[in-house]
This record gives sequence, structure tokens and C-alpha cells, in this order.
Amino acid sequence: MTTIVKAANAAEFLSLVPRLLGYHPTDSLVLVPFDGARTCGAMRFDLPRDGDEIERLAATFLGLACKIPDADGIAVVAFTSATFADGIPHAGLVRAIETRADACGLRVVDALCVAADAWGSYLTEHGGARPLAQLGDAAAWGDFPEPADDQSAGAELPVIDDDTVGRVADALRSLGDAVTLLCETGARTDRRIDPQALATACVLEDLPRLFERALGWDPQALAPYDAAAMIWCLERPSLRDIAMVGWCGGVVAGDEALEAQLRWEQGAEYPAHLAMVMWGEGDRPEPERLQSALALTRTLAALCPEPRRAGALAMCGWLSWALGKSTHAALYAGWACEIEPEHGLAEIVASFVGAGHLPEWAFTPARASAT
Repeated sequence: MTTIVKAANAAEFLSLVPRLLGYHPTDSLVLVPFDGARTCGAMRFDLPRDGDEIERLAATFLGLACKIPDADGIAVVAFTSATFADGIPHAGLVRAIETRADACGLRVVDALCVAADAWGSYLTEHGGARPLAQLGDAAAWGDFPEPADDQSAGAELPVIDDDTVGRVADALRSLGDAVTLLCETGARTDRRIDPQALATACVLEDLPRLFERALGWDPQALAPYDAAAMIWCLERPSLRDIAMVGWCGGVVAGDEALEAQLRWEQGAEYPAHLAMVMWGEGDRPEPERLQSALALTRTLAALCPEPRRAGALAMCGWLSWALGKSTHAALYAGWACEIEPEHGLAEIVASFVGAGHLPEWAFTPARASAT
């Protein structure tokens, strides 16, 4: 459903921006693309640090805005901890963006700054510093609530008690023994294998359906062996990729990914239309499926013994990136690399975020409009 709200002036528009994003941005540059008088969402970027190339960043930011279909204008908003002491902050970056926007044929709807001591406009002389209290007086938005936290909030893992983590660790160990015993010729173990571990190992025979069923699990009530099965799979790139494709495209796509993986292991080429999912290309996945997968994998990462957490964290990073949450994606990828410095998927996610690369489907979002 399209939501339409009206911002009568710059102060009201500034109070609307955090609602478009779902959080209060800090030390951020926000671009709000417009189609006529309606917004096409909002895009957040870290403000440049000392030594960053402003012209290059401006080109990157505008390049992403230009990929949004039907966008014919942009509003630029800097949220900064700097002050107006020496004039409006980050004026050089905003001027560079204005120049790029003009070259790209995008009108600049407004260019505003919310600093630590005042707010103002880049389109007026000296920035026109105004009291921050004016923003607090902006119109209420009814069912469009004001978020309470910044862009990093919500990335923390659920808090799990030690006993529960211990039960999952035991299940993981027993599941590993069961898989070894069932799959490796001549394998033996001196440890007793829980019959439930053997039953869980058999469930791994149909991975696409396991991954599909997992989307319906309650992350707060995972059975130890269900959690162990998913953690075991996410540790293995070939199985993790089947989950990724299935969570994006459904169980039929998961079946195709499983067959493709088996053929690839025999020397065949991996199908391009499946590989492109990792890069964020192809049909736009249903956000609800990715959100369910992210809620599950965040809990799995919390349940997992820390030395084995990298696989689940990397998947958290990819799912966050696929949902357009690059700040969270970078955090998860960084945590995964702290555990396993050369983790493949985590490094890919980190490189995506570092290069400002977003999934192609991020540019065709469900429309949420404001005027």
C-alpha cells in the first residue's frame, strides 16, 4: 500500500527523512530521490572522512540515485555532528553533488543540513542557521512513527543463555559424528551418537525443503538439532549457496541450485542466472522471505559456538545487504572476518559495501511515497 504524507516546509521534510529511512541517521548524507513531487525512498551514505575524495564520492552517490527508475530530482540532507561555527558543514560535498545532479539532468529539490547546533539550507547564503527546536515542532505523522535509534541499531545478535548455546553445541558435535558415520566409508566413532542426530542427518537429504521449512520456524523457539542442521549447512559454501538461492526464489529455485551444485562438482559450468543472485541481480526477492531468513540466521549466529559463528554471520551480512541494509551488512561481515579472516562470503559482502554496490533489485522498491 502506498503511504502519502505532505511536508509543508523544510522543517517538516527534515522530520520526515528519518521515517523514510526507518532510523535517525548520524554522520550521514541522505539522498531522497523524487518522481515529480513524490519521493522514491531514501539512500544513506557515510559522510566523508578527512582525506576522502569528495568528487569521487559525489559521483558514486549520484550514480546510485540515477539508477532509480522515474527519479527526476533529489533532495540532499547532511546529518552531522559538526557545527555551524565555520559556516554550514560539508558544503564542498553538497556542491559537488549539486554539480553532478545538474550534469545528470536531476533537479535539486532541496539541500539541507542538520548539524549539532542548528539546521539550515545549502541553497541560502551562509546556510541560514536555524534553531534545532524548529524540527521538534514539525507536524506529527500519525501512523508514520518516528524511529528511536540510528543506522547501527538492530544489528546486535539476540541474547541467548549459556545452557541453550551448550545444547546447540552438543547437537552440532553429535550431528557431525552422524554425518561422518553415514557418509564416509569405514568411518567409526567412539562417542555415542544421539539417535536424533542420525534422524537430523537424514533430513539433510532434501536441503531445499529444509531451507524452505526453516523460514516458518520461530527463531525464539528453535530445537537444538534444527539449529544445528542450519548452522552445519551455513558453514559449507556449497550448501549455503543453495539456501541463498532458495530463500530468494523459492523451493523450486533451491532444487535447481542443488542440481547445479552437483553438476558443477562434476565439472559443469554453474548457471549464470543462479550465480547472479549473489550479486543482487535478477528478479527482486520477496522482502518478507529475506526478513524471515535474516531473523533466523541472526538467532543461529547467537546460538552457535563463537569459533563456528562465521558462516551464520556472513549469511546475516548478505541478507542485510540484499534488503538494502548496508550498514548492518558491514557489521556482520566484519564480525565474521574477525573469527575467520578470509571467509569468502564475508569478504564479498564487505567489498560490496566498501564499493557502494547495492543489489539491482534495490532500485525497484515497493513504492512508499511522500509529498
